[in-house]
Parts: sequence; C-alpha cells; structure tokens
Amino acid sequence: MATLNVDHRTFLASVLYAATLMLAAPALAQQSAPKPQTLFTNVNVFDGVNEKRIMSASVLVEGSLIKAVSTTKINAPGATVVDGGGRTLMPGLIDVHWHVMFSEPTMPELLNSDVTWLTLLGARGARDTLLRGFTTVRDVGGSPFAIKKAIDEGMLEGPRIYPSGPNISQTSGHSDGRHPADPGTPVYLEKVGQLRIANGVPDVLLAVRENLRMGASQIKISIGGGVSSPYDPLDVGSYTFEEVKAAVDAAKSWNTYVAVHANTDDAIRMGIEAGVRTIEHGFLLSEDTLKLMASKGVWLSIQPLLNDEDAFPFTGENQRKWIEATDGTDKVYKLAKKHNVKIAFGTDLLFDPTLGPKHGKFLAKLKHWFSPYEALKMATSTNAELLTLCGPRNPYRAGELGVVKEGAYADLILVNGNPLENLDLVADPDKNFAVIMKDGKIYKNAL
Repeated sequence: MATLNVDHRTFLASVLYAATLMLAAPALAQQSAPKPQTLFTNVNVFDGVNEKRIMSASVLVEGSLIKAVSTTKINAPGATVVDGGGRTLMPGLIDVHWHVMFSEPTMPELLNSDVTWLTLLGARGARDTLLRGFTTVRDVGGSPFAIKKAIDEGMLEGPRIYPSGPNISQTSGHSDGRHPADPGTPVYLEKVGQLRIANGVPDVLLAVRENLRMGASQIKISIGGGVSSPYDPLDVGSYTFEEVKAAVDAAKSWNTYVAVHANTDDAIRMGIEAGVRTIEHGFLLSEDTLKLMASKGVWLSIQPLLNDEDAFPFTGENQRKWIEATDGTDKVYKLAKKHNVKIAFGTDLLFDPTLGPKHGKFLAKLKHWFSPYEALKMATSTNAELLTLCGPRNPYRAGELGVVKEGAYADLILVNGNPLENLDLVADPDKNFAVIMKDGKIYKNAL
C-alpha cells in the first residue's frame, strides 16, 4: 500500500509538471523567438545630435531598438532590408506642446460633442500625427489616456504620448469656459475630465494628485492669461505663489515636474520662484526674464506661431489677443537664442482640423531663427532631453528617444533629400518622408 501511495504521488507530480510545461510553453516560445530585424542600408544618418551626417551607413533595428549603426557592412541574415538609396535617415520628430484630444475638433465641436466622438477624433488625429513623422508628443492638456493605452498596446496607430492630464487652472483662468450667466455649472469638458478648475491650495493639490493617479507623466497648470479662453486677458496672472508651489510640491513628491501656461514676466517669474521647470508659450517675455530662465535652467517651450497665412481661426477679443501674443514671437525667439535659454519645439495646433496637416510646415518656420541643423536637433534630441524631466514617471524607458544610436528606440524617418540643407523638406511629409518607423515597426514605406 505504501508503494502504491508513492507511485500515486509520482504520477500526480508528473501530471502537474507536464501541465506546467504546457502552460509555460507559449511564454517560453515567446522569450526564445528571435526579434524581428530591419536593416537600413546605403543611408546618410543624421543622428539627432551632430550636424555632420554619418555617410554611407547601415542601421540595424532589432525589435523596438536600434542594435547597430555602422559605416561598414552589417551582416543580418533574415533581416528585412531597406535600401535607402542615399537618402537621409533621421530620428522621429517630437512635439512637446500637443493636445491629442483638441487637435482635430473645431471649438464648437469640442464644446458640443460627446466625449466618445472626441476620442474617435483624437484617435484619427493620433494616426495622422504619426504619419507626419511625429513619433512622440507631450500632451499638455486633455485626457488622452485611453488613446495612449490603445497605442501602447498596439490597438491604434499613433505617437508615443507623454500625458499631463486635464489642464488645471483657476476660476476665470485658461480652463474656465463656463457660461457667464451660469458660472457655477461645470462645462461638459470639465465633467468628462478634459480640463479642471481648481481654487486654493487644497483643491490644487487634489487636482494634481488626481492627474498623477490617472498616469500623468508631468503636470500642466495655467498661471496666466491665454488667447483661446474667454475670461483671462493676456496680462493677468492666475494662481497665487502658494497655489503654484503646492502644485510643484505635489509633482515633486512623485519625482516629476510642472509645466506652466504663461506669457508675462510677472507670471513667469512667480512660477520660476515656485520651482516650475518649463514655460509654455512665453510670448510676452522680456530680455531680463529670459536671462533669469537661462541662469535657472528653466525651459522655454514656445511655438513658432505668427499672424500669417497659418494663423489660428480666432475672432473678436480672442483675435486681438492672438495678434498681441504673436507680435512677440520673433523678439522672444531671438532673445532666447541670444542668451542660451533651453528652447523646445512644439506647435499647439488645435481647434482646426486643417492645421494638423501643416504640422511639418510649423517646424519649417523655425528657419526664421535657426539653421536647419539647429531646428532639427531641437525637434529630436533636445526635445527628448526635456521629456526626461519626468524621471521615473517616464512611460518609455527601454531606450533613448530623439537619436539614432545603439540602444535607442527605433523611431526613424527616411527622408528624400537632406533636411539639414533644406528644412522645407519636413513641411511635406507625404512627398518627402519615404519611410516612417516607430518602435521598430514600419508604418509607411513609399519606396
């Protein structure tokens, strides 16, 4: 009987062992399966950092990362080969002032549509953003979390998204769109979490913590007047020092940072004193405040917005504020460059579906102030440096962004021609971007 019990136990152990192997087999197979490889040959590489291209190079992509960059032949049996034909291979572009949920709908559509429709528009816009060569965006207002998750899990096509969550502002601030006759009733966008009004230190702390709880990689608050909002002239300040400091402290406790919507010296100096890390816009900055930003290492995330043929479709008082803001664009860019302020590139294209297709054209507008090399470096490795300010809240830490080097993410664009000589090439991605790859996957191949 004892022998029988031993055999019985041995039999059960064998069955359990076999079942364990069967359950583990898919995972083991997945671990042992070789990662897909793509080999770019005969390309001239702009690595995102150096002005001089790496000529007649090959770049091997394995899985989601770049495995090798070499001017000698790379042996990669079984790799998918893309012959670049002497084209320029460069990093995917990065826009650090983007609104996934607001880039497609018009203002009336934004204010009067169901959030599910707005999400569908955002998903379409995310796909189109990627196909314009922007493989990463920092979302600085809205709730793109569902779209981000769907992109990261492969359900949707789109760029990497660094979300801030709903933009936070005070009553009468940049997020306050309530009807003047009914100021106590939240607008629909606030009810569905696309923006947030918070007043006083406790409410600001709550709003910041709720954004972090949703998965924000950084926090965005408005501390000054805005162009598109109805109640805040550009010269006014929003929030007290204590409220801004509370937001900074709450973000710092999560090892990340606060970006602020602001334009005037008073608002920006107060934000710097409170510890914010990036200034979004800053169109009315003076030279002295720009010097202060340079000395403190505070970033200027300004947009190349001008009152030209691509002006935003504002009317009335909003149009007047648009002109006031964009009248400062040229001066601020020149002074920021003169004093070596850390300048980032973003576009803030929103409320008009005709603006998105001009994404690259706005990057090309940087030629008014920068060389093609300076502009492309800003939109790749420099912007990637800004993204790392969120520290451990960085949702993409497997590799570097904005560069072409071993171990970096395989976010790549193959360009017909040399954008380091002709920046206008980026203005027409349909024509000039032959291949667009993100995360090692080719999303466009027009060769």
